[in-house]
Amino acid sequence: MTDVRKLDLNLIVVLDALLIERNLTRAGERVGMTQPAVSGALSRLRELFGDPLLERDGRGFVLTPRAESLIPAVAECMVEVQRTFDALPEFDPATSSRTFLVAASDYVLSELTSPLIGLLEREAPHTRVEFSGLALDAEISAVDLLRSDVTIAGAGRGVPGKRASLFSDRFVCIADAANPALRNGSLSLDALRDLRHVRSVFGAHAATHIDDMLAAADLSPSVAATVQGFLPVPFAVAGTPWVGWVPERTAHRYADALGLVIADVPIAPSVLVEAAHWHPSKTDDAALQWLVQRLRHAAELVEFGTEGIDQPEE
Repeated sequence: MTDVRKLDLNLIVVLDALLIERNLTRAGERVGMTQPAVSGALSRLRELFGDPLLERDGRGFVLTPRAESLIPAVAECMVEVQRTFDALPEFDPATSSRTFLVAASDYVLSELTSPLIGLLEREAPHTRVEFSGLALDAEISAVDLLRSDVTIAGAGRGVPGKRASLFSDRFVCIADAANPALRNGSLSLDALRDLRHVRSVFGAHAATHIDDMLAAADLSPSVAATVQGFLPVPFAVAGTPWVGWVPERTAHRYADALGLVIADVPIAPSVLVEAAHWHPSKTDDAALQWLVQRLRHAAELVEFGTEGIDQPEE
């Protein structure tokens, strides 16, 4: 059995960064260490585990099977270490200096970042919030939930753990105002079949609400361009004869500036419900529950504006 008293706990931090980044330079940037220092730590970790952990694969690195098996345990260890040193008898937003970690899509961040920061500045001026994007190449797992305080994703995406719904939006079709297929602001079903589409993707194999919506309408359009997320779609559509599908709020945000129109289409719109997800082990964290309440308040500001919104209960 390993004598933990002789372990350098800093190695756990480096190991966690290496398992996430799979790159020595990026791991160093993540934990504030130089690349040679990370390399030295990796050598000690290799000796400790009796395994290479990272192996060369072309110009990059891949994890060994042993390293892959360590991901859940290391992630949970990091959470427990954080909880140990952050443990307080109660959470006081007025005095807390906690840093909250929120992972979300580009669309969610474009809608919630400003109202959430406004609430935090007013109610918890010493806290910080760090935003990160969602991993697009895999499903969100329990390990991913351990790495953030809150992960915001579609309620129907099969994310494990606890959740609280935040806000909803519907998908609309956007086209350049000069698109010749438009007839009084409308696009027929035949036009939608003939026009090339800009497709949003969230991972190599993940079907989206838009894919399901088009399939239900018996549409299998030609793809002109593929982009990651929703925010690039208006920019890809502008000035082209293509069409794209985005949440309605995104369409309104960019329509005037980019010369786009929201086209009337003979398709029932799909609805997207965004929810805050967190790991069950964090449910009793008073600070996290406070954050979820503020996210819900920020979502109300997105849905309804500033009028008629009550302050969330403590």
